Amino acid sequence: MKNDEVDVAALERLVEFHIESGTHGLVPCGTTGESATLTEAEHELVIGTVVEKAAGRIPVLAGAGSNSTHEAVAYTKFAEKVGADGVLHITPYYNKPTQEGLYQHFAAIAEASSLPIVLYNVPGRTAIDMVPDTVARLAEIPTVIGIKEATGSVDRSVEILRACDLEILSGDDSLTLALMAVGARGVISVAANIVPKLIVDLVGYCSSGDTDAARDLHLRLYPLFSKLFLETNPIPVKAAVATMGLCGPGIRLPMTPATEETNSVLARLLRELEVNV
Repeated sequence: MKNDEVDVAALERLVEFHIESGTHGLVPCGTTGESATLTEAEHELVIGTVVEKAAGRIPVLAGAGSNSTHEAVAYTKFAEKVGADGVLHITPYYNKPTQEGLYQHFAAIAEASSLPIVLYNVPGRTAIDMVPDTVARLAEIPTVIGIKEATGSVDRSVEILRACDLEILSGDDSLTLALMAVGARGVISVAANIVPKLIVDLVGYCSSGDTDAARDLHLRLYPLFSKLFLETNPIPVKAAVATMGLCGPGIRLPMTPATEETNSVLARLLRELEVNV
């Protein structure tokens, strides 16, 4: 954000930063950002800008979720129109649908578009948990290809893997190593906004079975994983990216700027990880 508007130039810089760093895919309008406070026009601006700047060099998984099925369908259709490679859909927040309501919500989105869909379950932010039986039902829909699992439970991912063959992506950086050990394929990461090359390395070590290297890198990165939640996400990560000079410090209410204490901790961690600032 710059002057409480989307900073398009900074957004384009971030796209290039990730492509140069080897990031495997981009998730504009995910929840590590300000998707919750964007207007419809701003949402479309962000998705369109990222797709255009990426120009096919890296997959774009557009955040298209909403607690309104009608709006989620509209965002999905827009993402398809501008050329996104897939969509990420969070469970409807606040209105707390039943498990049948969750199924019908995602089924309606799948019916409206041919884009691949990655489900997103994060009950700590949405106040609703999508249980493995519902995930397994949704996995029968051909375009539902994966789930971002952010329940904080390794057991939950095991239950999903036993119930269906859906691809699992960790929604928690600190659990990437553990979840990949039981069969997850990667992570939709908060920390990758700061240290994308290191997160790519971590996933690579896990994928190749280099357990020692994966463990050592996880231990090195763990302080960052932890301190990125000193304040509500995305306050710390946006402050860190601003410190790196990739964007300005602007943030939209009700999120507030990081405190001096948080900024000090983040600056120390960036130095320890040899991040250019």
